[in-house]
Amino acid sequence: MRIGTLSAVFLGLLLAFPVTGFAKDNEAEESGKKFDPNEMIMHHVKDAHEFHIIDINDKPISLPLPIILWTENGLTTFMSSAFHHDDSGEVIVEKDGGKFVKVHEKIYQLNEGSTSVEFDDKHHPVNASKPLDISITRNVFMMWVSVLVLLFVFISAARVYKKSENKIPIGIAGFVEPLIVFVRDDIAKPMIGEHKYKRYMPYLLTIFFFIWINNIFGLIPILNGANLSGNIAFTCTLAVFTFIITTFSGNKNYWKHIFWMPGVPVPMKIFLMPIELIGIFTKPISLMIRLFANITAGHIIILALMSLIFIFETVWVSPISVAFSLFITIIEIVVTAIQAYIFTILSALYFGMATEEEHH
Repeated sequence: MRIGTLSAVFLGLLLAFPVTGFAKDNEAEESGKKFDPNEMIMHHVKDAHEFHIIDINDKPISLPLPIILWTENGLTTFMSSAFHHDDSGEVIVEKDGGKFVKVHEKIYQLNEGSTSVEFDDKHHPVNASKPLDISITRNVFMMWVSVLVLLFVFISAARVYKKSENKIPIGIAGFVEPLIVFVRDDIAKPMIGEHKYKRYMPYLLTIFFFIWINNIFGLIPILNGANLSGNIAFTCTLAVFTFIITTFSGNKNYWKHIFWMPGVPVPMKIFLMPIELIGIFTKPISLMIRLFANITAGHIIILALMSLIFIFETVWVSPISVAFSLFITIIEIVVTAIQAYIFTILSALYFGMATEEEHH
């Protein structure tokens, strides 16, 4: 009975996604403005300076986040609520001698003497400049939350082992141990080797759980869950870490296969050298794009399916849209773990290639 109740609550949250996400777009359509699915989808998948929850009686309910800017006058801070949910540049915030506007979730500072923002043909501000934006955005906030969740999980599991005399995992440790053993036995050992895998386990465990938990947070509709893995900067940073570890782990045999391939004629060695050298950089690039594209694609598909209701302007499409959206959402739950697994196993594979000894 309890499992059935939890399932009902979870499905209710999933179905709440289109209700909260499309509330503002529905109001825009009622006011006579043509529905733009591209604008709506891009608005939902990109980062934001606040958590928009829902609109009640034309009043948006949201959780504001701090805006932190470095300008010519120094550090400027204020809450995102000062923009009053405006994303068109109409609301001007005056702070520390500067005037700031928000256009398409980007903060601009108006030039001295300007009283309003002016746009070019592509709707880009022409009388404003972009200060250094180090604000606590939605993605940054949820990344910190994921770190706290992971610290709580692993510290709690460690305490269980510390208190247990026979080291039997119970409670949260019983959930964590099979996953750790899976990463060790099915990823690290086969890809890196029995004698070298231990030094890479901390990193492999970190990226596996870090990517997985953030992918899960991206599916939570409440608070308009942040799409962290759908941010190219996030996936790029993880790929750079894998690239650095692989490069510094490379042994003599690894570099010899790149710059002077053994066992092939000299002309072929010269031909293969630039190709192998390019391959060093294409590996992390593929890691970055694969995670970013797969997670972003899932969100775009769900939003596109829900957009059909407003594109065709009929409720008869809603059963099909909701059914397929729910189906894709369930698939996305599986994809959250699959993408964490793929990123981890490919990183381990690159480490194994860099540390493989020469065969005689």
